[in-house]
Amino acid sequence: QVQLVQSGGGLVQPGGSLTLSCAASGSISSIYAMAWYRQAPGKQRELVAAITSGGSTNYADSVKGRFTISRDNGENTVWLQMSSLKPEDTAVYYCKADDIATISGRYLEVWGQGTLVTVSS
Repeated sequence: QVQLVQSGGGLVQPGGSLTLSCAASGSISSIYAMAWYRQAPGKQRELVAAITSGGSTNYADSVKGRFTISRDNGENTVWLQMSSLKPEDTAVYYCKADDIATISGRYLEVWGQGTLVTVSS
């Protein structure tokens, strides 16, 4: 069974920085894409950033130039470096892995447990 375990998050002042990490486990052979989503109170979950196994990235317009997604294919880990944080970045952040190959089968997608990021003075 594949699991994504997130770490990081917490309270940060506006203009500050924070890094989230997400590690996948479960006899994984490969993961095509990994991504970060967020969901603010009363809003729909939205894509923040995504990265393929080849390193291609995609960012929401609202975070371009402030957030950086990266991954280690060998460690099946993805990070989200967030800087110049704004109050509107406050949300629960989720990581997701797509098209996961394991020794026992293939998974279309798996989600992490979510972690709260609060940007406030």
